[in-house]
Amino acid sequence: MDGLVVQCVTMKREYPDTPIVGVGAIIRDKGRIVLIRRDREPAKGRWSFPGGGVELGETIHEAVCREALEETGLQVEVGDLVAIIDRILRDDAGRIQYHYVILDFSARPIGGALRPGDDASDVRWVSLPELDELDVTEQAKEIAQKLLSISQPTE
Repeated sequence: MDGLVVQCVTMKREYPDTPIVGVGAIIRDKGRIVLIRRDREPAKGRWSFPGGGVELGETIHEAVCREALEETGLQVEVGDLVAIIDRILRDDAGRIQYHYVILDFSARPIGGALRPGDDASDVRWVSLPELDELDVTEQAKEIAQKLLSISQPTE
């Protein structure tokens, strides 16, 4: 093994070299939507859709399913693309601290049991009136308000 160099490369989430592709699962059922309280930065302590970074070799839909299961305990069927969000956060010196391009997909639960997972300190079903009671990220609140204001065909 002389001369062989093994290098492990992991994507830096904080102060990344390139934007990170992320996904979100907008899980709806019976006039409610699933929100998680983020347990890590960015937006630690705030409520948002379950989601995270796409792993190498994983399709977008696989990532949505994995993230939903990891963060909510729910198995989901992935639907349509709902929103594309540029999340660029700068530190006090103006350097890019976080840069995500997030693809939010509609999803419906098909199994599992609701419970907070690896990146979530809490998870719950939320109705439209309850949105104002939680510290929801701006983009998630806007999307949730629009979707919850529209009646679902299965209801």
